[in-house]
Amino acid sequence: MNLIQGSWRKCSSCKKDIGFNAKYYECSVSTCTGQRTGYVFCSVPCWEVHLPGAKHRDAGAIEKKSPATASADQAPKRIIINGNSAPTISQAAGKSSMSNEVLVVVSKMKQYIKDLSEMNTSEDVNQMLSDKIRLECEKAIEKARADGRKTVMARDFK
Repeated sequence: MNLIQGSWRKCSSCKKDIGFNAKYYECSVSTCTGQRTGYVFCSVPCWEVHLPGAKHRDAGAIEKKSPATASADQAPKRIIINGNSAPTISQAAGKSSMSNEVLVVVSKMKQYIKDLSEMNTSEDVNQMLSDKIRLECEKAIEKARADGRKTVMARDFK
């Protein structure tokens, strides 16, 4: 746990430890500082990383100072245990109602190929691309789970 190792929290972008009595940054938008999100950043560049995904119209990084010491009311409210209790992707395979559905917007994909190459697109490409998307989603889910998150983020696809 972070508190034992002398850090207050981890940066929401780079996951670097933010120590006690240390400078950190919060987003000025209330949805980023709420109890459920509680984003904190170790630097302004880390704060800037979250902006494209957050889609804020007008936001700023607010400099703050972390608490000087750990206290009981700062203990984590939710602990995610990374054990065998959650089904793995292979166990969950086939359980989704979307297992055989096409996950791409076919008309847009066909238009994209047409615009780039003046070629038509075979109907079986739709299912093949959907299968590739499913596979990449499964990998991203595993990365998010390994990080102890319940949210799949863009960085999980890298």
